[in-house]
Amino acid sequence: MKHTILGKTGLKVSRVAFGALPIQRISTDAAGRILRKAYENGINFFDTARAYSDSEEKMGKALSDVREKLVIATKTHAKDAKTLREHLETSLEKLKTSYIDIYQFHNPKDIHSETFMVMMEEAKKAKEEGLIRFISITNHTADIAKDAIKSGMYDTLQYPFSSISSEDDYEITLMCKEHNMGFIAMKALSGGLLTDAESAFAFLWQYDHVVPIWGIQREEELDQFIALSKNPPEFDDKMKHRIENDRKELAGSFCRSCGYCLPCPVGIDIPQAARMKFLLRRAPYQQYMSDEWIEKMNKIKECIECNKCKGRCPYHLDTPHLIKEMLKDYTDFVARHK
Repeated sequence: MKHTILGKTGLKVSRVAFGALPIQRISTDAAGRILRKAYENGINFFDTARAYSDSEEKMGKALSDVREKLVIATKTHAKDAKTLREHLETSLEKLKTSYIDIYQFHNPKDIHSETFMVMMEEAKKAKEEGLIRFISITNHTADIAKDAIKSGMYDTLQYPFSSISSEDDYEITLMCKEHNMGFIAMKALSGGLLTDAESAFAFLWQYDHVVPIWGIQREEELDQFIALSKNPPEFDDKMKHRIENDRKELAGSFCRSCGYCLPCPVGIDIPQAARMKFLLRRAPYQQYMSDEWIEKMNKIKECIECNKCKGRCPYHLDTPHLIKEMLKDYTDFVARHK
């Protein structure tokens, strides 16, 4: 497994990092097997969050005996200092560790408010106590990410970056490199819409300062990334052509399935519904043709246009309009293929 230094942290981390959001969807035993296999194959960087239900607990159970050989990142979505401390203490307990290597503010909307500055002071206090090694931040908004880099207050930034990212996103990776700030790439497969893992991997492998977090739920997914790390594919003209095709197909506004739009007051599965057009055409579509899925998509008709999802979207999508477009496309698709 190849490694890189994560900016000014000095941490030597595997260039394939394990994103532990998906393991909340599988059993404790299954998660344990995958986490352990990742470690045994040289992955030493694991990323989770307090908000990922039992992800931290599963990680602690599977890897606590090799804790000193790992770099663990987790996140707090706290809105005040008291909650931040509670989140930190819970994370330490669930992860079965006495410290967090990289403690990240989870997608804050305002990093200049008085309340946020109080939370920052609490994080610094925890760092002085030895509970945190490095204070970091995640975000989905370019302006906030750039402000965070310029502030010099954070050791790493976790931000969406993939083979279909914009020039603005690429500029953010360069800013991190210039400021010697570790750059952790989330959404490396754009929330699952990129189905060509080889080209996605080859694109990111070009940037030796970028550490992608690959969200892993199945053992075969882990096996694929381990194999790619052992024999990194060349980013040649053929690979560039494959990526260009992805960019053309996904041009415009599309949902990355980050889930910040939830909960929906009428129970619409927005992260899936908002990208259904692409799921039907970029994956085996039969799985989305069941009576259960037809019922789930028809929930869109119950949308009350409260616009809560629109207000929460970090990519500023017009979510109510988008899901209604997706329902129309879905209905037409089902009529043609069922």
